[in-house]
Order: sequence, then C-alpha cells, then structure tokens
Amino acid sequence: MSKIVFVEDDPEVGSLIAAWLGKHDLDVVIENRGDQAEATIAREQPDLVLLDIMLPGKDGMTLCRDLRPQWDGPIVLLTSLDSDMNHILALEMGASDYILKTTPPPVLLARLRLHLRQRQAPAQDTLPTTLRPHKALQFGTLCIDPLNRQVTLGRTLVSLSTADFDLLWELANHAGLIMDRDALLKNLRGVSYDGLDRSVDVAISRLRKKLNDSATEPYRIKTVRNKGYLFAPHAWDTEA
Repeated sequence: MSKIVFVEDDPEVGSLIAAWLGKHDLDVVIENRGDQAEATIAREQPDLVLLDIMLPGKDGMTLCRDLRPQWDGPIVLLTSLDSDMNHILALEMGASDYILKTTPPPVLLARLRLHLRQRQAPAQDTLPTTLRPHKALQFGTLCIDPLNRQVTLGRTLVSLSTADFDLLWELANHAGLIMDRDALLKNLRGVSYDGLDRSVDVAISRLRKKLNDSATEPYRIKTVRNKGYLFAPHAWDTEA
C-alpha cells in the first residue's frame, strides 16, 4: 500500500479525500499545518506528497519549494485556485502536478497512481543502461562524471538529485538531437508519456536554473516547440 501525506487545513475536505483514496489502497496521513508538514513528511517517509496551497503557517507553494531540494518524490498541488499563473509557478517551484479540487475523484486517483507508478518504476539497485559507461562527458566548462555522479560547471560543483542527474546524462548523451518527452520517460523510467505528466518539464526547469541557463530564453537546454528538448553542445564555453 502506497503512503501519501496530505497537507490540508480543512478537516472535512481532508477526511473526504482521505476516505476516497483509502478505499483504493492508498494510506493517507493528514497534516493540517504547512509549518509542520516537513517534520511529518520526514517522519512518515511517504511515496507522494499532496499539498493544498492555502495553509496556516506556510503556504503550499513555499512548502513545495522548500521540500524539493531534500526530497525527490512526487509533489502534487491539490487546490481550488484555478489560475494559469499559479499552475506555472507550482511547476517552477518543483511540483510534479497541479490538480483542481473540482477534478472528479476517479481522475484524481488515476493521476496520483500515475505519479506513484513512475516513482516505483526505476530499479533502485541498478543504474539505467545509459549510465554504464564510466567516461565523463565534457562540453566546454561543463563536466558530467557518471562514475562519481558529479556535475561541475567551471569550478563549481552542481548539486543534482538522482533523477535530475539521470535526465542531464540522457540529454548530454544525445547532444545536438531533439529528445521528446516520450523518449526521455521510456529511456529513464520505462514508461510512456501520457500527455499529462509534467515531471520532465519540471526537471528541465530545475536543470536550467542550476546550470545557469536562461529561464525565459534557454540556450543550453533548448525547448523545440511541439517536439521536445535539445542539449546544445557548444553553449558551455563560459560558466554563465
């Protein structure tokens, strides 16, 4: 049974959603304060975190941002705020998904199960086949070392999660080629892109920020509209 920590300050909403998910083999732990959520998550070690936005103590957006550097599991925002800007901001903060509370329960369940499947898909004791070579990749000032799983940009060590390192390695091994979401998900997790999963986009956004790429006009990890992403091999001659 997968475990979810649901951070929700409305007792009625929390109990209704927890009861629904519980009927479908999901163990839900409810936390009603944002400023206590990190301690609850550290204690419970859930498979997924479900966050409301409007929370006492610390709002869901800030909580998502603070959680992401220390926890690489799926974080899903569940909110009544139907705003494109909030949706975009949530993804930039590291959220895996943004779901409205008006979403039908079966659809909510399906999307949560999708994120849980993707988290469980990679074998934890082996590296993907693309990570077997031990030879480091060098692009100008960028060095990607798969043996030590380290990335340096100039003289700076770049801290990446396991999933973000794997994504960067996959992109760099296909430098100059367009990689679509389906190919990236299949190569890294063994799952197909379903049209809803935004985890690749979120990870790309994190990589750009950590690798000093532009968020508005990226030139190192480029977005090719309606096609995918392209790692530019000649864009790393300087650190910034």
